Amino acid sequence: MYDIIIIGGGPAGLTAALYTRRANKSVLVIEKSTFGGQITFSPKVENIPGFISLSGNEFAEKLVEQVLESGADVEMCEVLSVKKDDAFTVVTDGGEFEGKSVIIATGAKHRLLGLPNEEHLVGNGISFCAVCDGAFYRDKTVAVIGGGNSALQEAVLLSDLAKKVFVIQNLDFLTGENKLIEQIKAKENVTVVLGTTVDSLIGTDELKGINIKSSNGKVSELLLDGMFVAIGLVPQNEKFSDIISLDERGYVSSDENCKTNKNGVFVAGDCRTKKIRQVATAASDGAIAALAACDYVDNL
Repeated sequence: MYDIIIIGGGPAGLTAALYTRRANKSVLVIEKSTFGGQITFSPKVENIPGFISLSGNEFAEKLVEQVLESGADVEMCEVLSVKKDDAFTVVTDGGEFEGKSVIIATGAKHRLLGLPNEEHLVGNGISFCAVCDGAFYRDKTVAVIGGGNSALQEAVLLSDLAKKVFVIQNLDFLTGENKLIEQIKAKENVTVVLGTTVDSLIGTDELKGINIKSSNGKVSELLLDGMFVAIGLVPQNEKFSDIISLDERGYVSSDENCKTNKNGVFVAGDCRTKKIRQVATAASDGAIAALAACDYVDNL
C-alpha cells in the first residue's frame, strides 16, 4: 500500500514525487513510455529555471535521477483504470497497485498531422512551441500549421524572430480571434495560405520543407527551416472519466490546489484545465498537487 501513486512521469509527475518523498510519504510513479514527457522532444531548452541551456533529454535524466535518489519507486507500465474501494487500486498492464491517494499527471500530446516520418522529425525541424523553440529559427523561414488562436499566437511570436513565416490553414478562413487576425495581417513577413493542407514532408533526418496541396488539388513545394504544428492538444485522460470530472475538451477539472471532484484524487500538469502549459507550470502543479495529497493522506 503506497501513500501516493503518481500516474505520469513528466515534469509534473516527477516534481510531485520529489515533494511527496520530502514529506516522507511512500510513492510510486507509473510511466507508460518515456520519463520526462513532451520535453524530451526538444533538442535545446533555454527557459527552465536554473539552466542556461540543455536538451530536453538531459533535463529529464537529471529529474529522474533526483527522484530515484529521493527513494521513490518507479514502474514502466500502462495504466488501464483506477478504482476506489477502501483505497485506490491502479490497474495496469503490469499488475495492480494500491494507494491511499492518486495524482494524475498524464500530460497532453500535441496533435500530429499524421504524415509519414512526422514523429521522427519532431525535434529535427518540427516543433510545437514558439516560446520554447522560436529562438532557434531567428532570421530563418518557418511555417505554422493551423488557423486558430494557438497557431496565430505562435505566428505572431515567430514573426519577431524569423525572416519569413507562412501560416497554413486547411479552411478558407482563419478561426482565431479578430484581434489576432489583425495582428497577423499587419505583419509584413507573414503570409497566410488558406484552403491548403500539408501533403507530405521533405527531408529524411531533418525537415527541409513541405509539399502543400490547395483545395483545387494543386501540389507545390515550400522550402522551410522549420515547421510549428498548432492544431490542438490531446489530453490523456479517457481512462479516468468514470472516476473524475473532465471538461468538454477532455482535460481534468480541478481547483487551484489541483484537487479534483473525487476525494483523494489530484491532478498536475498539462492534462488539467489551465491556460499556460510549460515545464515551469507543470513543475508548479506537481508541487501543489503533492502537498495537497500529503495533507489528504495525513488526515485519513
